[in-house]
Amino acid sequence: MYSHQLLYRTHNCGELCKKDIGKEVVLSGWIQKLRNLGSLTFIDIRDYFGITQLIFSKKRKKNTESELGKEFIIKVRGKVVERVSKNYKIPTGEIEVLVSQIEVLNSSISTPFLIEDQTDGDEKSRMKYRYLDIRRNPIKNNLKLRHNISLEIRNFLSQNGFLEIETPVLINHTPEGARSFVVPSRIHSGKFYSLPQSPQLFKQLLMIGGIDKYFQIVKCFRDEDARSDRQIEFTQIDCEMGFVCVSDVLIFFENFIKHIFQKIKNIQLETFTRITYSDAIRMYGTDKPDLRFGMKFVELNDLVRKKEIEFFQKQELTMGITVPKCSYYTCNQINLMIEWMKKQPKIGIEDIFWLKYFPDKTLLSPMSKFMKNEDIITFVKHFKANPGDLLFIFYGKKTRNQLRQLRLVEMAHRLNLKKTKEFKPLWVTDFPLLEWNEEIQRYKPFHHPFTNPKEEDLPFLEKYPENIRSQSYDLIINGVEIGGGSIRIHNKNIQNLILKHLGLSKQEIQSKFGFFIKAFEYGVPPHGGIAFGLDRLIAILEGKENIKEFIAFPKNNSGKDIMINAPSFLEMKK
Repeated sequence: MYSHQLLYRTHNCGELCKKDIGKEVVLSGWIQKLRNLGSLTFIDIRDYFGITQLIFSKKRKKNTESELGKEFIIKVRGKVVERVSKNYKIPTGEIEVLVSQIEVLNSSISTPFLIEDQTDGDEKSRMKYRYLDIRRNPIKNNLKLRHNISLEIRNFLSQNGFLEIETPVLINHTPEGARSFVVPSRIHSGKFYSLPQSPQLFKQLLMIGGIDKYFQIVKCFRDEDARSDRQIEFTQIDCEMGFVCVSDVLIFFENFIKHIFQKIKNIQLETFTRITYSDAIRMYGTDKPDLRFGMKFVELNDLVRKKEIEFFQKQELTMGITVPKCSYYTCNQINLMIEWMKKQPKIGIEDIFWLKYFPDKTLLSPMSKFMKNEDIITFVKHFKANPGDLLFIFYGKKTRNQLRQLRLVEMAHRLNLKKTKEFKPLWVTDFPLLEWNEEIQRYKPFHHPFTNPKEEDLPFLEKYPENIRSQSYDLIINGVEIGGGSIRIHNKNIQNLILKHLGLSKQEIQSKFGFFIKAFEYGVPPHGGIAFGLDRLIAILEGKENIKEFIAFPKNNSGKDIMINAPSFLEMKK
């Protein structure tokens, strides 16, 4: 007799094995597969834990097929027996359950897509019926992974003295870069709350409050266009530390990321590379360089002036890139690449020259029509090219952008250089503090307005704010921004001056940030922090680009939840 607690199951569908042969068991779950072999019927029953094969003998078969269907929820009672045709790919593959009693707990209509690891459902239908998608192992396992990573994050930070503290979700609007979502107040007619883009000011206030180390795995909201690596609501690993400088933060959180990779994927990361923002732009044309492959930019302006190569001397900027071991590309293949780039409106290409440096050290290039052979050889030496390499030379105003597209989009894709199981993290530091916005004719913060300038640049803050570098840093892994942060301003005068540079009047500063500026009068410790995108971190660990696969109920790329039909219109009360 089974007790009430064991009414639905004595075991789950993923745990029975050879040692359980002979036991009477009760299992409950969804029907994954139904197979009729004449005298026998086989059913694969599935729950959260796994799959077990059920077998019905001829005398038990009777109305089984007409009563049952895929995704029906059933409860069965039976005896564990050894399986004749074993399946060593699953933990329960050496046994099956000979069913003596079956009960349908709930029926199911036909599903809109296959509940299989390799489904036939497109993204739209999978988002609309997300609760069915979660039944599939890939999504279920992604959610398990997310849980394990979150648990590891909490354990690591807690053991290192961080205190997990919740911050408010209904706040006042403060300009932080992206658009905010607003919530109308019923009690205070005409007034609105704002949903936080990040807990930035509150975590700084916690430092002012004397909390030494804070963290929070927190929901954030930004009213911006969604895409594969961005959601309008997303989860952030938010951290702040008191009495730290840039190196303190980078060292600690480098160890943090290494710990996560080691515990979750058993991957030992090497020491993170560090480069400045200006070097990243100069060498790669982006502040998010992918270091899994080389192909750094080669600047040629000084060389063409020195060699007095007239054609290139007239150009604003001449640069190049070496593509290793690709001199075998045909002229047609190269021209197709160039034509593709010319069709991309964001690249703004003017023209490209190519140069093949064959393994026998002979050269082929359309530049030979207007350049001496010795000058072409000089180019090859300047590029430090090896026999077998293919060189591209760009000129014009948007040369760095052209090279970035060639390096990332064309060559990395064509040569399969983006290895998903290879990880190359780097810190990009010293971002500009402010950037001029032509549209609104004033400065905007490059990150946010609470970032501390570099000490050596402070003398220029009053008159030359565009030249100021900040004590900021981003963590980039494989060309994706995983996190970013900075040392914060702890000097009231500097904070007021930066807000003034952003075009805010004294009244606006008081209205938007009065509570924060007031706190500066009570002693603000030096402090800094960082925030990591949890969704992106998990996707990177799994070698994926689409973060929706790691979120239980994501929005689509239009910011809609098509399962619950949100957003929707509100009904007016009569």
